[in-house]
Amino acid sequence: MTRAFLIVLDSVGIGGAPDAAAFGDTGSDTVGHIADACAAGRGDNAERNGPLRLPNLCRLGLGSASEASTGRLPPGLARAPSDTAWGYASETSNGKDTPSGHWELCGVPVSFDWGYFPVTRPCFPRDLMEQLVEAENLPGWLGDRHESGTVIIQELGEEHIRTGKPIVYTSADSVLQIAAHEEHFGLERLLALCETARALVDPLNIGRVIARPFVGETPHTFKRTANRRDYSVLPPEPTLLRRHADRGGQVISVGKIGDIFAHDGTGREVKAPDNDAMFDLMLAETRTAGEHALIVVNFVDFDVHYGHRRDPAGYAAALEHFDRRLPEFEALLGPGDLAIITADHGCDPTWPGSDHTRENVPVLTLGGARPAGPVGHLSSFSDVGQTLARHLGITDMPHGRAFARTA
Repeated sequence: MTRAFLIVLDSVGIGGAPDAAAFGDTGSDTVGHIADACAAGRGDNAERNGPLRLPNLCRLGLGSASEASTGRLPPGLARAPSDTAWGYASETSNGKDTPSGHWELCGVPVSFDWGYFPVTRPCFPRDLMEQLVEAENLPGWLGDRHESGTVIIQELGEEHIRTGKPIVYTSADSVLQIAAHEEHFGLERLLALCETARALVDPLNIGRVIARPFVGETPHTFKRTANRRDYSVLPPEPTLLRRHADRGGQVISVGKIGDIFAHDGTGREVKAPDNDAMFDLMLAETRTAGEHALIVVNFVDFDVHYGHRRDPAGYAAALEHFDRRLPEFEALLGPGDLAIITADHGCDPTWPGSDHTRENVPVLTLGGARPAGPVGHLSSFSDVGQTLARHLGITDMPHGRAFARTA
């Protein structure tokens, strides 16, 4: 079969991008700093201990790509065999957010500037919040600042339950996030609120509105649920997904891909609550996907549970678990298949703050149709999309260059 797979390990960056200084991220290195923490004994928890162990990802080139990106081989990682088709890519889009990274990976870099909310208290325009309150008959709102989602829910969750006021906050990304209790406030009410907010922030060019439902009754028991929903704007041009769907090709979106692409060209969408269940779904879809299918997967736990929460030990355990399962996926690939494992940005768990980091990303290829050797430094994530497009017989992608071996 001639099938294409794009597997995004959300936030698994491998060192500061060439323009990291413009984002305040010079020196960031998600994989490298996790490896450092593990080597120094700061990566131990109930699930793992000792140096970072990623033999399968390193066999595909993760260690070599990290070394090429940063100039050093992270402790515990190994170089790939000389004929392995690995590379690394730099982003050209103007943001280090999830939609920008995914869209560029699928051939559509973001050349415009997103709108952002200032790092002030309050951070949202007063008229915006008053319109939201009036439209949804709210008693008011809480938060109104830049903050980590888990922190602000712990701080304001009880007041939210008592008053019925939703928690509204943002980050360094172009985003407005609304947290509310699934039972006391209501999940459907939260989703309707976010749909209203999506329309209200369109004139501000805000990339995403995110519904952040949670459960629990006290700060110690509050927990965000898997019912998160992202409301993104449409990509500015047809992506790889849209172009393949328009040709009658089968598109399967696993995880939050549908939300990221505003459900444009995303075909059949399937979701799961965590990385392990997502891996099971990916295997199931791989077993049944037909000729010329395009399967796009996002493994979000790396970013949401460990990167933003600045948990290098948890991040290391999640990477090692993915690595152990990787041969299950490889065994299902045929001689005509091409799979690319990559990332959309970094989220260095040792970096100050709780935001994404501007980093290069690994480009690891699998399947019988992979190149015969290293592919080098890709100057745009769009090279990934162009390569997958060429593999599927799509010839009209306007951005990126299909890669081939460089040595």
